[in-house]
Amino acid sequence: MSLIRNQTIVESLTGALQYISCYHPPEFLRHLSAAYAAEESDTARDALRQTLVNSRMAAEGRRPICQDTGLVNIRMRIGLDVRLEGDRTPQDLCDAAVRAAWADTGNPLRASVIDDPLGARRNTGDNTPVALTVDLVPGDGIDIGVMAKGGGAENKSRFTVLRPSDSVVDWIVEMLPSLGAGWCPPGILGVGVGGSSDVAMRLAKDSLYAPPDMLDLRARGAATPDEAFRLELFERVNRLGIGAQGLGGLATVLDVKLKTAATHASAMPVAVIPQCTATRTVNFHLTEETLFDLAPPMLSDYPEVAGDDGTPPRRVTLGDLSPAATGSWRAGDRLLVSGTLLTGRDAAHRRMIELLDAGAPLPVDLRGRAIYYTGPVRAAEGEVVGPAGPTTATRMDKFTPRLLEESGLALMIGKAERGPAAIDAIRRHRTPYLIAVGGAGVLVARAIKAARVVAFEDLGMEAIHEFVVEDMPVMVAVDADGNSIHQIGPAAWKDREPEAAE
Repeated sequence: MSLIRNQTIVESLTGALQYISCYHPPEFLRHLSAAYAAEESDTARDALRQTLVNSRMAAEGRRPICQDTGLVNIRMRIGLDVRLEGDRTPQDLCDAAVRAAWADTGNPLRASVIDDPLGARRNTGDNTPVALTVDLVPGDGIDIGVMAKGGGAENKSRFTVLRPSDSVVDWIVEMLPSLGAGWCPPGILGVGVGGSSDVAMRLAKDSLYAPPDMLDLRARGAATPDEAFRLELFERVNRLGIGAQGLGGLATVLDVKLKTAATHASAMPVAVIPQCTATRTVNFHLTEETLFDLAPPMLSDYPEVAGDDGTPPRRVTLGDLSPAATGSWRAGDRLLVSGTLLTGRDAAHRRMIELLDAGAPLPVDLRGRAIYYTGPVRAAEGEVVGPAGPTTATRMDKFTPRLLEESGLALMIGKAERGPAAIDAIRRHRTPYLIAVGGAGVLVARAIKAARVVAFEDLGMEAIHEFVVEDMPVMVAVDADGNSIHQIGPAAWKDREPEAAE
């Protein structure tokens, strides 16, 4: 019987959580680099380039890859010959580790977890509680997997129950385009098949702890039916042409993971959980003597990427933009924006609509302004703001027509596609929507030269900030005429021959 002390568990988990915030897993980085090297779409290639540049910047600066530092998922496989010290539960210990990791002043992380989900939705302030699963297994140690799961990908999880005669691959391929780009492809699809509804979802999540190995699997070929399933789904999903950030291209997924379980003869439960381009996981083994002690990756592990591909971006100054100027932008144009913009996410938009409903003035004047959908990480010493990449714009779609009608807002910046109602409002008011690369939080933050909270301070990271930006890299996603790059791009790259990706 081995005794594993509370301090050993908490300190190891704290170190692992700080580690995964800053570093892509090496195998994921290898797969991302291979996708960049093979990509033929200029827009998708540029998005992958920014992702790789951001990854290296995060590693060098020891700051989060993405501003959404995630809901913490932890998987503990505790050996039957292990005794835990005292009476603290695994949940208690994991929550203590998250509190410590999120309070690290050298690398503060973003508190994204709220309680009372049907009521006040108050931020817990320390990112607890953890989503924890525990299994008892043979042995005298603890195998631990740690995953930071961003909301953009987690929100796209799907579950269905198929007939036993149905094709799981067909269902996933038909369903996947409906996810849009909010999960920040290219990433990994975790697939769980069998069990019951809760078991299938757990299988899909559990599969995502394994490092990607699709490059090796494609090189050697399938040796089992499960591997054949993975290869078929990988190839068919990538032929959809969705591409990086949904811009159209060859790489929509870097790997497909699969776990199965026995199930009832009448059913085929299927769960799909995507993992984003800011995949952050680590696995380690804990014993009486060993702590988590993983060295940072070598900078030589990061690929050298070329400079900007395609047509050079156009520099524009916020505040000096006329309707004629913004109306000349076309979907897919690359811009470098400078000037002053405001931030606002779901909670801030909801409050602004409530004020409009009450006939009260907004706390900030939006006329002629740009709003950026982001919730930044708290600044570390020497920073004006922490990582500040974009959040999924479709969550703001329900508020967009009203704001454009009554506030005079001139420009919106976020990530992923817009829905039909938002695009219609964009067309009617000729208010373009731009995107930054999802998961490139450090890269975007380098363009922010000043930051301050100007409204709704109680909302924490969801407060309205004012940013002064210089050469912030963005792309026109929906132009003033309502043309969407998220429709144009994938349509142009759909059904490309798989040999193009070799």
